[in-house]
Amino acid sequence: MKKIKTAVIGYGKVAHFHARALVNLPQSEFVAVCGRNIQKAKEFAHEYGVEAFSDIREMAEETGAELAIICTPHPFHREPAVEAANAGMHVLVEKPLASNLADCDAMIEAARRNGVLLGTVCQRRFYAPCMRIKEAIDSNKIGRPILGLVHMLGWRDKAYYDSDPWRGTWADEGGGVLVNQAPHQLDLLLWYMGPVDELYGYWANLNHPYIEVEDTAVAVLKFKNGGLGTIVVSNSQNPALFGKVLIHGENGASVGVQTDGGAMFIAGMSSITEPPINDIWTVPGEEDLLEDWKREDSEFFNSVDSMHYYHERQIEDFINAALKGGRALIDGEDGRRTVEVFTAIYRSNRDRKPVKFPLVPESADDFDGRLL
Repeated sequence: MKKIKTAVIGYGKVAHFHARALVNLPQSEFVAVCGRNIQKAKEFAHEYGVEAFSDIREMAEETGAELAIICTPHPFHREPAVEAANAGMHVLVEKPLASNLADCDAMIEAARRNGVLLGTVCQRRFYAPCMRIKEAIDSNKIGRPILGLVHMLGWRDKAYYDSDPWRGTWADEGGGVLVNQAPHQLDLLLWYMGPVDELYGYWANLNHPYIEVEDTAVAVLKFKNGGLGTIVVSNSQNPALFGKVLIHGENGASVGVQTDGGAMFIAGMSSITEPPINDIWTVPGEEDLLEDWKREDSEFFNSVDSMHYYHERQIEDFINAALKGGRALIDGEDGRRTVEVFTAIYRSNRDRKPVKFPLVPESADDFDGRLL
């Protein structure tokens, strides 16, 4: 089997998920980790038997690394991603692709200029219930998707924000629930409903006075296909409730997925508490299949190491695209669309008016609408 030399840039909690996948996947030859603090990079490297570097180009030249996964905090994705692309590496970036549109565009341009792939981690697309919804839409089982809803009601306590110094800050996290927790569900909404035409949104910090960023956001959307949508995301419900994406079709049929139930998964801090399931399915002729799918999907989810399995599936998909010259399931443009949506919510809240798509980067000094 043909292999590709792989590396991780960053050595925080989520980097271990990617390192483990790169060790396990037969298409990957895991060779290096890179980070600004060489001592921390060496400690990480020792755990996986790879080399440590503090310079990306040096890493590429000395190890021949061909693909890198960016695992730095959100506002610091751009620099290593562009450097890795300039060094000739394919680049997979932890979600979100970036915390602002200018960084997204710089990464997309660097990948295009250097002829490498750029992708964004959104491993929930690989859940069987999520794939089933996409297949139903693509097979015209619900007609045109006309209404899409995201409801993500979770909880983050003070201990969570105290666990890393960058959490809960505009400068080092780039945002709150919109930037850190909601991108998975926002990605699914856009995957199912298609491009957005217009959005009106609000955000607020409702019960986390010890952080700078938002803990709650809501929005209404109009999609280019004529459909409508709503987004309600929050870290203010204790205990956490669920994360859901619901799609209603022109023929009256409805499909939905609960991607997360109960306490939300936190990389390196907690496990996934409930299997993802299709919680709504009224496709004509398939209504009676729902309970069987719930049972089958739950049994499979519980039979694998769900903490790592779906990361592996996305990394495997990205590696295969790099090896075969194809397109990854989730590319840089997909990642930018998610950033575009949460940027529109920040701007709409600032300007108190709807935001038309597409969005272009702003040069304002208010963190693109985040500072009131």
